[in-house]
Amino acid sequence: MTNPTKKGPGQLYFSTGRTGAIMLLLFLISCSTSSAPEIWEKGTPKHHIQGGFRNYPSVAEPQSATFGFYLRRFWGSFVFPDIPSGHTLPESDAIQQYEHLNGHDTITWLGHATFLIRLNGMTILTDPFLTKYASPVKYFGPKRYVPPGISLEKLPPIDIIVVSHNHLDHLDAETVESLAGKEKIHVFIPLGLKSFFSKRGYQRITEMDWYQSAVHNDIQFTALPAIHYSQRGTSDRNKTLWCAWSISSASGNYFFSGDTSYSPNFFELIGRKDGPYDLAMISIGAYKVRESGPESHLTPEEAIIVADELQAKTVVGMHWGAIELSDEPHWEPPDRFIKAAQKNGRTSDDTWLMKVGETRLLPGKRNQHSLQKKGEWDDSWVSDRSF
Repeated sequence: MTNPTKKGPGQLYFSTGRTGAIMLLLFLISCSTSSAPEIWEKGTPKHHIQGGFRNYPSVAEPQSATFGFYLRRFWGSFVFPDIPSGHTLPESDAIQQYEHLNGHDTITWLGHATFLIRLNGMTILTDPFLTKYASPVKYFGPKRYVPPGISLEKLPPIDIIVVSHNHLDHLDAETVESLAGKEKIHVFIPLGLKSFFSKRGYQRITEMDWYQSAVHNDIQFTALPAIHYSQRGTSDRNKTLWCAWSISSASGNYFFSGDTSYSPNFFELIGRKDGPYDLAMISIGAYKVRESGPESHLTPEEAIIVADELQAKTVVGMHWGAIELSDEPHWEPPDRFIKAAQKNGRTSDDTWLMKVGETRLLPGKRNQHSLQKKGEWDDSWVSDRSF
């Protein structure tokens, strides 16, 4: 196992009935209340507290989510939107495209915050969530309305897993348990998540604090701060750490946001210390909870600001178009993302809306000779929608 070294400074399915519904609602409500004391643990980094972690610099505590907010999530778990024709690739096409680009550094969006990244001959899986439900109750709760671009059963062999935090839509127990080759997969995780993987048969596990780095197969993984929280049950809020990641090699430097909200100067500092980035994967969905719940995600406009502050040459929007987690219309995030990018002077060459299942060449030194201009914005499938 590689030792980390210091680098510097969250569909209803009726078969489970009323009991499952009550359990789910109680779980969701519990996720909106904080249980960790905001006391700095002296002698440790300032984002450490007694028994867990906090956002630092500190951010204002949001008000709790309302019962009505969770009832809407409950209803949205079995009333699914119409899917625009350009949103997904058929799985056979996704696999063919992935295999056609074998031998290149590539990125494949499997949906939500899950990507396949091929870099230095390694296949990296981010925030593994490839099953139907993001719920503590099997067959019950928030359900995907778009399947993964490549199903769990047809995934290529995975060499590395990178996890941003323990929320159910980012760290799925069934996905983690089902992957083949656990004894060979190297897992990079924030502090506190080692037991989740070790009890499921993983052996090569590297836990990391913010600003720690580790190298595997000439790829450097650096855990970076994010403004979020962790929780899987009713009494474990903020007991494990959350983070963003930089993934860097001689081929390029890449940023994965996980879940985060925005704070002035926060990402500018990361950009100065760890950037610039050839590509940044940034959350653009699940933002309309601010009237009733945690301020824990970026708006599409903030995502573009973050990309600029990170000095990211290319940005790809993620965390949208797969599962309903908040109140914004399902197809609003990409439309706002495009408009914000255009307003900030970005083009389709450096601002990507990928199809679920799509594979593209990673921008960077290795693929620079192979990249082709994409031309004008190809956003007709978004703009033609009624929001």
